[in-house]
Parts: sequence; structure tokens; C-alpha cells
Amino acid sequence: MAQSVFQKVQTLISANMHGMVDQALSKNSVKVLDQYIRQSEKNLNELEEALVTVKAQVKTLKRKYETLQREADTLDQQIDELLDIGKDDLAMAAQSDYNAKFDLAQEYREQYNRQKIEANKLADARLKLEARLRSIRREREHVRGLLELAKTKEIAAKSMKSLDALNGVGDSDISRVADSIRMRLDRADAEVEMRTERLGNQMDNVLQKDRLDKQLEERRRRLTIRQAREEEDADEASDMLAK
Repeated sequence: MAQSVFQKVQTLISANMHGMVDQALSKNSVKVLDQYIRQSEKNLNELEEALVTVKAQVKTLKRKYETLQREADTLDQQIDELLDIGKDDLAMAAQSDYNAKFDLAQEYREQYNRQKIEANKLADARLKLEARLRSIRREREHVRGLLELAKTKEIAAKSMKSLDALNGVGDSDISRVADSIRMRLDRADAEVEMRTERLGNQMDNVLQKDRLDKQLEERRRRLTIRQAREEEDADEASDMLAK
């Protein structure tokens, strides 16, 4: 369940935002962005539930490991005491019990480490998807503004023929009105260009941040694996000394 949700979220995180924005602009509609937002919100809820489940499993596995390890440590001391007083039979039985508890404790420890890594991956994916959602919502508003402005320009463009027809009429008032409207259209053109350029820059910044996030996540993953190995080596060394 958790892995399936994680894969869905990873797909959403890696989605091409430039492509979605271009598609929305070409189709003259924000529906493609709305679809992404709905899917992201749905998977974000599923991710939250999966994260709660995995975190609960981590707590359970850690508690079982610690409980069995304490019992094994107690038995370890008892075995030495039984040998000291010559109770070899009881010491052998205690050693058998110790082996069972120690082996099971290590099994829980390995499961705990695996689930802890899984919980960290899910938590990181949640943060990335939340950041991507905020970005796409902002872009949706920018795109919507551009489309509304474009629609206004289309309406104004239809009036251009009428404005052209006014040229040469000889009425100075009419000429001034036509020039005023053309200036407003030129301003609208400039505004579209500026908004489009700003949108492109913001998209580039978002994509660059995604790249940095992925690089840091890869480093975190390697550090987590290395730390887990170091802890295992330390535990093994401690167990050898204890034996």
C-alpha cells in the first residue's frame, strides 16, 4: 500500500510542469492543471494515511525490539551466574532461551530499520508534493490571468476592423478614440509578454529547485544507508564483545 502510494506521488512530483502549462495555454483552458491538482490532493491524502500507518509500525517494531533485547540481556547475565554456581543444565536452557530472544530481537531490529527508512521516504515525498501543489496552484492563477487577458485581446481584435474603417474619415475626435484604443491594445500586448516571461522564469526556478531536491534526497538516502550499516556494525561488535 505505502509503496504503491509512494510511486503515484513520485509520478506527480516528476510531472513536466512546463508541459502542463503549455498544454493549458494551447487549449485555452486550465482544466489540465485542475486535473493535476485534484489527483495530487487525492494522493496526498492517501500518502498521509500510509505515513501514519508506517510510523505506527515503526513504533511497534522498535518497542518489540527493545523489549526482547532487554530480556536477552537479562538472560545473558543469568547464564553467567548459573555457570558460576555449576548449574550447567539450567545455563543450557537459559542459553537456548537467550538465542531465541536475541535472534527475534535482531529480526525486529532489521524490520524497524527498513520501516524507518520507508517512513522517511514517505515524509519527504509528502513535503515535495505539497511544495509542487503550491507551485502549480500559483501557475494556475497566472495561466488563468493570461487566458483572460488573451480573451480580452481577442474581443478587442475584432474591433480593429471597425477602427481601421474609421481611418481617413476626417473626424479628429474619432481618430483620437481609435488611437486611444490602439494604445490600450499595445499595453495589453506588453503585459502579456511580461507575464509570460515571468511565468517562464518562475517555472525554471521551480524545476531547478526540483533538481536540487532530488540531488539532496539521493544524498540523504546514501547517508541513511551508511548510518544503518554503521549501527549494524557497531551492534555486531558489541555482541561479539558481550559473547
